[in-house]
Amino acid sequence: MALDFSQILVVGVSSRALFNLEIENEIFKNQNIEGFRKYQLEHENDLLTEGTAFPLIKSLLKLNEIASKQIVEVVVMSRNSPETGVRVLKSIKHFNLPITRWAFSGGEPLSPFIDAFDVDLFLSKDEIEVQKISDNSDCATALVYDPPTDYIPEIDRVKFAFDADAVVFSEESEHIYKEKGIEAFHQHESENEDVPLNDGPFAELLRKLSTIQEFLPTTIELTPLRIAIVTARNAPSHMRVIKTLRHWGVYVDEAYFMGGLSKDKVLKAFGAHIFFDDQETHLDGSCKVVPSGKVLYKTDSPLKKYEKKKLEQKMNVQQQFGKVVG
Repeated sequence: MALDFSQILVVGVSSRALFNLEIENEIFKNQNIEGFRKYQLEHENDLLTEGTAFPLIKSLLKLNEIASKQIVEVVVMSRNSPETGVRVLKSIKHFNLPITRWAFSGGEPLSPFIDAFDVDLFLSKDEIEVQKISDNSDCATALVYDPPTDYIPEIDRVKFAFDADAVVFSEESEHIYKEKGIEAFHQHESENEDVPLNDGPFAELLRKLSTIQEFLPTTIELTPLRIAIVTARNAPSHMRVIKTLRHWGVYVDEAYFMGGLSKDKVLKAFGAHIFFDDQETHLDGSCKVVPSGKVLYKTDSPLKKYEKKKLEQKMNVQQQFGKVVG
């Protein structure tokens, strides 16, 4: 009989997002599979240290201890072989993480296995893998940054923070802003205040989080699973966000409309276990204070082309500056 995951949050996490495997990753890139295999076997009994996603995974799994039923399932997904993955398994056991499902693909891409494991959220440090999943799956997926150095996670609660446009909601409004400017954006949002925003890549994840909140033992205002929207929007574009969430039947504990201000101080005060955004301008600051993940645009997205253009312009400026300095 197949398991029903409709009321269970399934998180897929790469071994490199869960644990710090940066040295091992460099060995793999420089010495290929043979050098990596040799290193892993020689260090099989050396425990791994925590990676960016570790606090989130640990706190999510603790929710099962206080919920009325199982509400979280974690799958460790790795391109290791079962042999080289033994070190990961030993580290999971050491940290007493109640994880019972693993996928070791032996070098093959992980993207085909996302749907096979019913994954709702996938976290990885492999940009190519994240892009493939973003292009070919409805699973919410993010490229996690290196962990912040002075981050101390809250133990008894789990806190998710989301950007709004191109993350929870579709790219439509953000595209208007980038193409026509802030005034056109505000006008569009005011005129469409009562029209629900379309789903973004993390909309289904937000709905699933809202669903599992119902099985936690406290009132919804004091739930140990807290959700925040942290967006660059401000008045008058804020009302469309609030009305869309109400239309979806999704309860969000907190919302911060920043109006272009830096998000990192609010995220630090909120104490997010993970923050998802699509723009490096926000993530460059947030990743220094809370674990953060970048939501990649689909390859055929207009915003992907805009992002590529901005990157090329930045590189051209750097090259010109280098010539002047030289």
